[in-house]
Amino acid sequence: MKGSQTGRADFTQVVTSPPKDGQVARTKTSSGTFEFQRPGRFKFVYKKPFEQTIVADGQALWLYDTDLNQVTQRAQSQALGSTPAALLASAPDLSALKADFTLEAAPDQDGLQWVLARPKTKDGQLQSVRVGFAGEQLAALDILDSFGQRSAIRFTGMQANAALPPATFQFKPPQGADVVRQ
Repeated sequence: MKGSQTGRADFTQVVTSPPKDGQVARTKTSSGTFEFQRPGRFKFVYKKPFEQTIVADGQALWLYDTDLNQVTQRAQSQALGSTPAALLASAPDLSALKADFTLEAAPDQDGLQWVLARPKTKDGQLQSVRVGFAGEQLAALDILDSFGQRSAIRFTGMQANAALPPATFQFKPPQGADVVRQ
């Protein structure tokens, strides 16, 4: 996670909501592709179960919901803060991460080496993030939010230092899409 790196991978995300009112925990699985260029740019393209694109271009965070034909645009600095996305793409190096997160080694598990990151600000929506590495390659994120919801993201086929054209991180709202600026 040093300097201005690029990468590309496929991902699978399993979100587990805590049980409510005696019901069992619910899970939702989604998958797609992930690309990044540090510092400050990334793109998640969700393909299943619903199409959605999230692009951080260094200035703005764009969220495009294909089914709704709606784009939400927010200032990237306000949208990311102490989020897992900030861990992935916004922090240019370890010292920058340490400004927003307390980092500590976590026990090895599932063949991965883990780092536990806790946001220094306690008023956010994030309790903790475990970042899993296979050697020096990002392999997994386990995110626990303040509502007890857990998101497990697994990256496969990671290509470090992938050649990504500049247009990868540019987003232009599709013709006819509703654009909401926040």
